[in-house]
Amino acid sequence: MCLSIPMRVIEWVDEEGMLAWVERGEGDSLRREQVNMMLIGAQPVGTWILASLGLAKETVDDENRMLIEDALSALDSSLDGNYDASRHFADLQ
Repeated sequence: MCLSIPMRVIEWVDEEGMLAWVERGEGDSLRREQVNMMLIGAQPVGTWILASLGLAKETVDDENRMLIEDALSALDSSLDGNYDASRHFADLQ
């Protein structure tokens, strides 16, 4: 199973809009990579997408992105041994 991660389009590699630089995080946790945009087509700079294994799979709006970020934070907390159910998944409570 592959996990798609929210990434923000920051610039285009080619004029056809098939390859873009995307990033997430900041400072020491900044992650930047090049992704193939063939499945979703060219998107404006600033658009959030879900990416997995170098491939953009879909665009994501802010509401859904925040739900995904919350789930990723919960996963990170559980791996660190600090999971607290009251801090995550407020939309389910």
